[in-house]
Amino acid sequence: MPAADPGMTRAKPYRPNVGIALFNAAGQVLIGRRFKDDGPEIILPGLEWQMPQGGVDAGEDLREAAMRELWEETGAVSADYLGETDWLTYEFPSVDGPASHRLAQFRGQRQKWFALRFTGRDDEIDPLTSRNGQPAEFDSWRWERLDCVADLVVPFRREVYRAVARQFAKFAQSKTS
Repeated sequence: MPAADPGMTRAKPYRPNVGIALFNAAGQVLIGRRFKDDGPEIILPGLEWQMPQGGVDAGEDLREAAMRELWEETGAVSADYLGETDWLTYEFPSVDGPASHRLAQFRGQRQKWFALRFTGRDDEIDPLTSRNGQPAEFDSWRWERLDCVADLVVPFRREVYRAVARQFAKFAQSKTS
């Protein structure tokens, strides 16, 4: 079978998406370990970690989408808004999968990232519970230094994570001192 025409990928739109950098009082961000591939949203051994992110519903306010995605993926609701990035994009890697897959119609993701300060307790975070009929995406979570996260994600997301780290570096300061 011939390889897919690269021009066809370019003709596809980016999927509107929000990403969340949830900072704790020590200035670290929450990351979750993905436990399964989902079409072009692949994981690679040793690179299973990422910050919460997800699609935006038609007409949905972006800050509300960020809070919804944070809750769906982690259970966390105790968070204050700190700031946001401009739009950032990444392209999905090529994948042999069904054309009917929910992400097959997109070339990648167009994301607006939100910095939030976690104001709750760690026991509020529960990535294993299904919420809003969405299956769990993470099997565990941890706090990590923002400047280290790009080295823990799949390669096609790294430049976006580096841009987020640069733009949100001011929020990665400890609030406990």
